[in-house]
Amino acid sequence: MKVKDYFLTQEEFEIQETDISGVLKTFPIPENIGKYYESKNYISHHQDSGSLKEIIYKLLQKFNLKYKKEILKKSVNQITHQKTCLDYGCGAGEFIKYISNDYITFGYEPNENARNFAKQKNNKTKFISHLDEIENQSLDVITLWHVFEHIENQDKILSIFHQKLKYNGKLIIAVPNHTSYDGQKYKNFWAAYDVPRHIYHFSKNGMIKWLSDKKEWKLEKISPLLLDAFYISILSEKYMKNPLFWLFGMIQGAISNFKALKTGEFSSLIYIIQKK
Repeated sequence: MKVKDYFLTQEEFEIQETDISGVLKTFPIPENIGKYYESKNYISHHQDSGSLKEIIYKLLQKFNLKYKKEILKKSVNQITHQKTCLDYGCGAGEFIKYISNDYITFGYEPNENARNFAKQKNNKTKFISHLDEIENQSLDVITLWHVFEHIENQDKILSIFHQKLKYNGKLIIAVPNHTSYDGQKYKNFWAAYDVPRHIYHFSKNGMIKWLSDKKEWKLEKISPLLLDAFYISILSEKYMKNPLFWLFGMIQGAISNFKALKTGEFSSLIYIIQKK
């Protein structure tokens, strides 16, 4: 399937099946991948404009942050000491700021602009430039909120995460699900393909199969990210040049979530994984 970079360059890329059914990969991966992140839209929502759109976004963001924190809390609720959390690919730092009163927080973000925003608002968080700065077996949990799909050397990074986590530590990975209703409906216009920034694309069954081959990890639970269906559907309608993209996107997002209540195929899924 051929998909355009509708977000930025309009370049066309190929999405192909890998050896694991349900796991897709973008081809080719540009050598200068950094330029595909050079857009003010990546951090625009973290700047206070005072507009109605910004106010609505902040309300939805607060709901999402609270939901993510609850997922985190449930995954490590058996730990009695103050817990340590690395948010890998922390972006502008909204999540680690939200949890920093309850957790010892570390942040890693390769994008310089986003990292600078994160540092400005997080005086309790230690920001690292390399995973070597984290001691082995020192973390209770590592979170990747829509980051894992950006990583090409996934096996290598999983191995490093395994070293950094304590025994029975948790890895929380949230990725889009291309076999969701909205993924199937929008096909090559589906905004969550986001080529070439998203290198890998997982179905629910594809991720389960991929993780089952990692004997040092145990998949504990899968949970949905409910708001993603609306956000992705709105963007997809916009890419299709629908002048009523907000309305149609909200409708399709609602349909996607409703159907997923029966199938489990939500637009984005959170995988809670335990280190063995």
